[in-house]
Amino acid sequence: MVITRVSDLRWRAVEDGRVVGRGDASRRPHGQLFISVDAWHSAVFDRITDTMLADLTTPLYTLVDEADYDSRSAWERAGFAAARREWGYLVPTDPQVTGLGSTRPPSGVTIVPSGETEEGPLRALDRTIRDEVEAAVGWRTMPAEVPPRPAGTTLLDPSEYAVARQSDRYVGLVRLAPLTRQPRIGLIAVRADRHRRGVARALLAHALGSLHRCGTASVWAEVNESNAAATALFEGVGARRATSTLEFARR
Repeated sequence: MVITRVSDLRWRAVEDGRVVGRGDASRRPHGQLFISVDAWHSAVFDRITDTMLADLTTPLYTLVDEADYDSRSAWERAGFAAARREWGYLVPTDPQVTGLGSTRPPSGVTIVPSGETEEGPLRALDRTIRDEVEAAVGWRTMPAEVPPRPAGTTLLDPSEYAVARQSDRYVGLVRLAPLTRQPRIGLIAVRADRHRRGVARALLAHALGSLHRCGTASVWAEVNESNAAATALFEGVGARRATSTLEFARR
């Protein structure tokens, strides 16, 4: 078996002329370097991982389905240890189930639907919220599964966002990724000075209601287990905890 680094962030294992495994690395917007290995056999997995670890500098991270014992064991053999957990939720959209049918925005707040947001104020709000999260718990505690994006870019498609507007500025946002199999709430966040006023609940009611009217029965969302407010928000509307993902780290 020959392991070759075919690019800065990609490796390939070849045996008897056949590709038997691959390794990939990607840097997230908050700076962490995540790696993944695709191989059928544990020996191939170990060889690719050893090569990647020799080529890369720590800290390194990866994501593992908590129920996948074999994958967890393989990363532990490579010196990785569980650092945090994300819950995967299946969230109903029917207001009769969520109890959000009568939910309205707080006084003075209006919801601007996706497709109608102004890009400049939206980007300013995104930057403010990210700075507030980074100053508090750190952006790395947010769900780790994010789409690839150019360096320094935190907002790819403004049309995916609905926002809460108060007076002349945006104070909260929800991003709904229209995935083929099941839509996903990629982010729901509110400015720190507007917390505990019902803005996030109003944004969630808007997003779920819009999906329900389009015939979508449920949506997917991930929540860091340490985020008590987000956990309460989703479980309070009947979201069902369906999976758990572990972030493994080698420091």
